[in-house]
Amino acid sequence: MSTSNPSGSRIPGFYRLPVDDRRRELRQRADLSLDDMRTLDRGGLDVETADRVVENAVGVYALPLGVGLNFRVNGQDVLVPMAVEEPSVIAAASNAARMVREGGGFIAEADDPIMTAQIEVMGVEDPAAAKLRLEASAAELLALAHATLPRLADRGGGARTLEVRTFPGRVILHVHIDCRNAMGANLVNTVAEALADRRCVRVAARVPVRALATGGLDGAAVRDGIVAASRFAEDDPYRAATHNKGIMNGVDAVVIATGNDWRGVEAGAHAFACVSGRYRPLATWRNEGGDLAGQLEMPMAVGTVGGTLHAHAGARLAQRILGVTDAKTLATIIASAGLASNLAALRALATDGIQRGHMALHRRSLGPSEGPRPPAMGSAEPSSPAPTRSSLREGDRP
Repeated sequence: MSTSNPSGSRIPGFYRLPVDDRRRELRQRADLSLDDMRTLDRGGLDVETADRVVENAVGVYALPLGVGLNFRVNGQDVLVPMAVEEPSVIAAASNAARMVREGGGFIAEADDPIMTAQIEVMGVEDPAAAKLRLEASAAELLALAHATLPRLADRGGGARTLEVRTFPGRVILHVHIDCRNAMGANLVNTVAEALADRRCVRVAARVPVRALATGGLDGAAVRDGIVAASRFAEDDPYRAATHNKGIMNGVDAVVIATGNDWRGVEAGAHAFACVSGRYRPLATWRNEGGDLAGQLEMPMAVGTVGGTLHAHAGARLAQRILGVTDAKTLATIIASAGLASNLAALRALATDGIQRGHMALHRRSLGPSEGPRPPAMGSAEPSSPAPTRSSLREGDRP
């Protein structure tokens, strides 16, 4: 992992700074140029480039770009670019990363970048015999697959193994391909991201109980509430869906910022969540020796070359801010952001509730021109004007 941000990712009071001062801090820590800063102004994409990227282009759709703070992944500090429209996602992930930081940071590993090309042969009279013939020709078939990817082969990637599955009247052939630092869908054409369980990432985090305390609850009570919420998600698929949505808040924001395919990552995540035949949470939390310990495992097919990165200056800049050049390291950081977002949501659920901080930031995003807002349907809260930053709870600031 690169250390392009040697001053670290812990920047107390960053949220209090005006935007210009935040940008100056970012430029110093990530060693950005004036051209890089202008890319932040433009969003990295103009209409002419957009017209080359998609069909029928008529403009450019912008998202806010922020940085997740306090992240330490495998012993290295990283500033995490996050593109997201939902208030509280970046603040919550940063605050959770600060708590995990007190326990040593995120420990993560990623599988080799293996993707699966799937070929279905239908109308097979004897699937078992066809399987034997295909397996006997494995070396020849892999050589043919390898030959179609000469540039990938030059970079050390290419076809690795072949797997044959049989069903009545049909045979399915899986060719597992090492994509190196590319996401891989274009390389293998028919890659099924939802079946990419050979390209997973695993993250572990440990939070000292003292770091979980709030003004009204001690750390042990918060820890036990988070563990109970995790158990709830493990027992109930409806709760698991919301649990995993919280993970994807952090994951998608970094995937989008770095120019990767968030739709493929989402598809892989939800397919993996139900691979046992029942939809389950991607992350779980336990009481280990008094501390809160979390683990996450999910597919993560992302890349640092190719695709959008050729056209989108903003995506290239986001990867420079991260300081990563290989797909496996990027995968570990994205998954760490997902686990941080999950921790933040469960901590809120176990203490004041999700809506307290989220809706305060949401009202702020509406701006002063909106004026007082009516209470939500069924809410007992009176209407109130958008709060100032100082009215948000300081204990949950990153």
